[in-house]
Amino acid sequence: MLARNSQDVALDARDVVIRLSGISKYFSVVAALADVSVEFRAGEVHALLGENGAGKSTLMNIISGTLQPTEGEIHFEGRAVQQMTPEIAKSHGIGICFQHPAILDDLSILENLRVALPASVFAGAKPDDVGRRVLAKVGLHLPLGMRADGLTVAQKHLLEIAKALALEPKVLILDEPTASLDQDSTDMLFARIREVAAAGTSVIYITHRLAELRQIADRVTVLRDGRVRGSAVIGEISDADLVGLIVGRTLESAFPPKASTADTETGLSVVGITNRDLKNISFDVPRGQIVGIAGVAGNGQPELMRVLAGLRPAEGQIVLRGRALAQPELLHEAAFMPSDRHVEGVAGSLTVRENATYSALEKFAVGGVMSRKKELAQVGAIFSELAVKTPGMEAPIFALSGGNQQKVVMARALLSEPGLIIADEPTQGVDVGARFEIYRILREVSEAGTPVVVNSSDAVELEGLCDKVVVLSRGHVVEILEGDDVTEERIVTAAVGAETHGDSSSTVAQPSTGSRWRDLLRSDNAPAVPLAIVTVLLGLYVYGQNENFFSVYNIYNILLLATALGFIAMGQTVALLMGGIDLSVGPLAGFLVVVASFFITDDNSTAMMAVGFLLMFAGAFVTGAINGVLIRFANFTPIAATLAMYIAIQGCSFLLRDNPDGYISATVTDWVNWQLGPFPVAFLVLVVAAVGAEFLLRRTRAGWRLRAVGSDEQSARRAGIPVELTFIGGYIACSLLTAVGAIMLMTQIGVGDPRQGVNYTLASITAVVLGGTSLSGGRGTFIGTLLGAVLLTEVLNAVTFLGLTQTYQYLFQGLLVVVAALIYASAGRRKSH
Repeated sequence: MLARNSQDVALDARDVVIRLSGISKYFSVVAALADVSVEFRAGEVHALLGENGAGKSTLMNIISGTLQPTEGEIHFEGRAVQQMTPEIAKSHGIGICFQHPAILDDLSILENLRVALPASVFAGAKPDDVGRRVLAKVGLHLPLGMRADGLTVAQKHLLEIAKALALEPKVLILDEPTASLDQDSTDMLFARIREVAAAGTSVIYITHRLAELRQIADRVTVLRDGRVRGSAVIGEISDADLVGLIVGRTLESAFPPKASTADTETGLSVVGITNRDLKNISFDVPRGQIVGIAGVAGNGQPELMRVLAGLRPAEGQIVLRGRALAQPELLHEAAFMPSDRHVEGVAGSLTVRENATYSALEKFAVGGVMSRKKELAQVGAIFSELAVKTPGMEAPIFALSGGNQQKVVMARALLSEPGLIIADEPTQGVDVGARFEIYRILREVSEAGTPVVVNSSDAVELEGLCDKVVVLSRGHVVEILEGDDVTEERIVTAAVGAETHGDSSSTVAQPSTGSRWRDLLRSDNAPAVPLAIVTVLLGLYVYGQNENFFSVYNIYNILLLATALGFIAMGQTVALLMGGIDLSVGPLAGFLVVVASFFITDDNSTAMMAVGFLLMFAGAFVTGAINGVLIRFANFTPIAATLAMYIAIQGCSFLLRDNPDGYISATVTDWVNWQLGPFPVAFLVLVVAAVGAEFLLRRTRAGWRLRAVGSDEQSARRAGIPVELTFIGGYIACSLLTAVGAIMLMTQIGVGDPRQGVNYTLASITAVVLGGTSLSGGRGTFIGTLLGAVLLTEVLNAVTFLGLTQTYQYLFQGLLVVVAALIYASAGRRKSH
């Protein structure tokens, strides 16, 4: 090595953007990182390699401020950073693009950009122009008003990358950015990376694909078991040496030996499979062989895998060991390993053990009763065989690295003792070491006689693993390669050279005609239109039965009653938008009326009445804050926290007044119930409040954050949204809106009655559901809630005018909720297909 003078060393020191010195991170007594020292230089693409669980994500979280190191120092541009936080990292210009995109499905594309990027990015220009410019940098041309749940996985990755590039960062961290991209999008991404690196950005590139290093990286560092195992200039180290550093051993081959002799017995026969995406697909899987499915992205490969697994219908025949199987039989015979393990592969709320066994529980039963001992023994054995690294059987599944999660998916498939295995992109996002284990197990299963069909976008993987490869183009079989013909060159040539090959529209879509109307129909406010129509039609029907229904007095009465419910339901909407619920709104409204009955009376002065109003809002503020704190910091569920508050507040109401007493001031009542024609002025105020709240929800950062927290809390957190603050603020807003509803309620009942208000909890939830707000969070509308409150009040009023008993009030309320839920659930299913 040539000697370097002091001037060269000084220049390198200035070029170092981030220096990590002796970084260690312990979770309990387990070391995720141990004495890691590494430097990242300006204008350099520095690749970070290592198996899943090697510590790469932990290291990136420390750099981005999400985690704090147990030991060690971080220097940024030569200055020590005492405590790196996400805010400090952003202020230093550190941007990160996560492997699992922090995209919020319930927000539009433009809203995703605006909630995640600082306001300075949009300063001095129209937001739409900035949004289009940001998307164009990664080759996306999509309607900005399109809801993000309509994006493909690849498009979400590109949107995540676009957000990171829009920051023009000094340090850009990319975690497996090409995992779901086609070749055109990958080439485009590499061009952008070269551009930002040439401009002086330090790029930290995490990947499991050795081939990518030669195309994009300048330097590489390998982590294993939380320690740095080596670092080198990319041109000075071979792939074999890199693999040795990654897995800790020298490997003669990345793939197990293929089937040595041809078996004449056919394990699986696929004949004439045809549906909307597939045309006359036929091939055989001989015993002991693995068959691969190949083709350019978007040409029917995933659809074929789902047909073989019994998850999609198709014409044709699938014959397993001489027996033709219908779709329901395939569901029982086939073990499906999906490409997206986070969406379909694992159940996030279950433990590692439960994820491994839930499809094979009957196999652990003795005399019809589950045997935990038998279950643990078999799971332990399969985990040992697959080399699954887990902190414990009862650990949350997401505590495992991506590769180990994939091994758990495979363990579940094997424990179910399937008739065939369908593996869709089985090594996507999986490190080198885990891939070898997956390849070995698939080969062993195949040799044991179970047919194995693998779909992979990696031609090298198909060459090394498969005995036969079926190449698809536009849903047709264009070539079947066997034996020595199964090579990367032949696979790629067949896929891209076919006359029927498909385009890559799955990654980049163009806006289509009518997209604005489609986006409008899919918007949160779409349910408001049929709701308004139902309200009008119901009014006309009742008017046909009783002409007094449309009298000025009755319209005023309906709208006045709807005003109290409307404000309380708007508060409930805030809670539901965050993915929570507030059962305490009813008792809170009643309690605040009881408080008011001590102050807002004709016997008290104006100043004392003002104190009464102040105490009402103060009580609401404290109630909302306590609800939020219990949920966010005391680990209460929203139902448990607000139910406890429900009981406590109702008890306080009876402590203050055990019977109705304290008559509300007639002057205040007259002012609050002021009438303008058939309309209560308070109702007009409610309408203005609903429109204003809708504007805040759609056009301000606070509104985007509220919906983001309900859409996906983890993605919201990674996007830099202060989740705890947003959640507590939302519950305070819910209670304050309830306080406004309580003011309307006190003028209607006119006395402090501890029994009043309770029914508003159920009524508010009913109004919100009628308005189209999702009970799972992220989607909702204050306009719909307003109309829901009016419709619900109208129904109760109509029952009286039609001469029906009170039983029908509850019957109609229940029917309305059920019908609304069915309509919105059906709409959601249509949108997901």
